[in-house]
Amino acid sequence: MVQYLEGVLQVAAIFLSVVAGIFAASLFKVSHETEHLKPWRLLIVALILFAIEETLGALVAFKIILPTFLTHIVPTAILISLIFALSAQIKHHTRKHDEF
Repeated sequence: MVQYLEGVLQVAAIFLSVVAGIFAASLFKVSHETEHLKPWRLLIVALILFAIEETLGALVAFKIILPTFLTHIVPTAILISLIFALSAQIKHHTRKHDEF
């Protein structure tokens, strides 16, 4: 019963991460058109990497693939993208308010 529940939750996580990845990819086009969304590009990259990480986690949980270095590299890339996205957003926000 526990394995069944774990499998259902992994499939749900894959589905939600794919939806998040599609949503992020559609936002990427909008971020090029709007000036105040340009710092969000790195956040969109982090969201796509999150979808990849969830998919890799499910593949490892179902023993389709063995845990590799990617299961450590992708979360590191997500964290770096989030830090740079936050930094870019703060710079954009302070630069915008310095103009007034």
